[in-house]
This record gives sequence, structure tokens and C-alpha cells, in this order.
Amino acid sequence: MAARSISDESPLARLATRRGTDGQPWLTAPEAEAGERLRRDWTRGAMMPRVTQSWDGLPGSGRSRSSGNDLGDAALDCRKRVGAALTAVGPELSGVLVDVCCFLKGTEQVERERQWPVRSAKLMLKAGLGALARHYGLIHQAGEGRGGLRGWTAEP
Repeated sequence: MAARSISDESPLARLATRRGTDGQPWLTAPEAEAGERLRRDWTRGAMMPRVTQSWDGLPGSGRSRSSGNDLGDAALDCRKRVGAALTAVGPELSGVLVDVCCFLKGTEQVERERQWPVRSAKLMLKAGLGALARHYGLIHQAGEGRGGLRGWTAEP
């Protein structure tokens, strides 16, 4: 089940265990995995904003002033993957993905902060996770794998 791979602290864990009216999980396994992958890269890329004072580089600390370029290659790769993923889903969906998957905000909190209608964040999140899952190659676009894309026009 998708919820096992998702951190218990994540709002995705709750959504991955919920069932829709048809009895199926509300989030598909690829959608849940895509959200978790984004969160892992965000965390490993050290992209969380600082909430406390940085004492690095002060006289007597024994460290030189940090220019912010001290990230390792792995963290930089994670940041690049996050940037590519958010670009792939577009600006309309990337904000809700960052809020829920990375900052671990609940959908109700996102709706209050953005002054969205009730339950709209859930729908935006599902759409964003679907686009993110396609970006990661966890699901394919319609028509792929079954003889290619189909069109309404007559073949030339």
C-alpha cells in the first residue's frame, strides 16, 4: 500500500489512506510516491528556510563565513531535481505541492492561507501529484504504450 512508504508526519499519509466514494484509495500509489519523492529531494537539498539565527562565521566560532555555496553535490542534485519537477508541473500547481509535500501543511491550512474555497486544495493537490507522477515517469500520458497517440483527423 502507498501509505507505508510515506512518512507518518506527512499530510499525504492521511490522504493516501483515505478512500473515495468508489472505495478506491483517494490518492493512487504513483501520486503518493511522487509527493514523497518531492519531499525527500526537498529535505535532502536543504531547502527548508532557517527559523533560527545562524552563528556560523562569527568571530570566535572557529568557522569562516559561509557563502551558502557549501552544499555537497548530492544536495545540489536534489535542488536541481526539485526545480525541474516544479517547472514540469507549472506555477499553478507547484505552490500547493510545496505547501503540502514539503512544508507539511494540511489542505485546510492551505485553503485558509490562500483564501480558496473549501476542498479546493485537495483537488489542486491531486492534479499536481498526477502531473508530478508523470514527470517522474511513475505514470504515463494517455495513449502511450498502446500504439501511440490517437487523433481525430484522418491519417495522411
